[in-house]
Amino acid sequence: MSEYTPWTEKYRPKTLKDIVGQKEITRLLSAYVKEKNMPNLLFAGPPGIGKTTAALALARDLYGENYRESILELNASDERGIDVVRGKIKDFARTVSLSDVPFKIIFLDEADSLTNDAQNALRRTMELHVNVTRFILSANYSSKIIEPLQSRCSVFRFRPLTHEESTEMIERVGRAEKLKLDKGSIEALLYVSEGDMRKAINAMQGASLHSAALSAETVYKSAARAEPAEIKEMMELALSRKFVEARKKLHQLMISYGMSGEDVLIQMYRSIDSLQLSEREKVAVMDKIGEYNFRLVEGANELIQIEALLAQFLLIK
Repeated sequence: MSEYTPWTEKYRPKTLKDIVGQKEITRLLSAYVKEKNMPNLLFAGPPGIGKTTAALALARDLYGENYRESILELNASDERGIDVVRGKIKDFARTVSLSDVPFKIIFLDEADSLTNDAQNALRRTMELHVNVTRFILSANYSSKIIEPLQSRCSVFRFRPLTHEESTEMIERVGRAEKLKLDKGSIEALLYVSEGDMRKAINAMQGASLHSAALSAETVYKSAARAEPAEIKEMMELALSRKFVEARKKLHQLMISYGMSGEDVLIQMYRSIDSLQLSEREKVAVMDKIGEYNFRLVEGANELIQIEALLAQFLLIK
């Protein structure tokens, strides 16, 4: 491995048994490997939880080290038009497998980015060449895959990794890279990743550039996230009618951590449960955060809108 290889690729599990989490899914996929037979598959779930890894590990377990000769991997977010379905996919689908497994695999990553015309063209290709080719579709949002394609696939719904599963993988990478991880740094990695293992490993790689002994502070700074306690402090200042202090804290967070307005809002949303508020007040805070998030998405000025949100908090108490 080159020293410049991103850790997300360097530590990608090679076989199904190496995958952390998703035990039910990997058990069923292992049964397909044993039978050397499988239906078309649809992997659905949030990013960074093992969909691409599972597809490549399945191919490696089926075909061995030369698995690349029997799998066509396309990222549908780059190549998503009907011409790709009529060209690359159709040409590969009609050829016969040369391995001892009687079919090849076409893996369409981010298939929810395929245009409707491309998805409709894919229906017929999946039917015509099912004797020599199987499809694996990967999507963050299964609702964006048309129903006729979903009905031709066995759907596997991946879930975000639990804290225990994420911790296991973080510690595995930490041991391999000779990093010193304490409880605070692991909790910080879990906080910034939100169940997305790719995000956690990228945050580790960024924080490791500062020191081999990771701290919560370096993790938050490398991931451009504020410490939850600081976000909570800012919200409590606003709710206590200390607007000037709350605004000062906001400026400090956005400058110190290089956070965008939407990043601040997301962390504010995640801090609602830790506030000493009644249920009615928490609902009011959540409603205001949702309103101002919409304003940011529509293109309003970040700083003005979040300051206005803090001003609204004064009225809630």
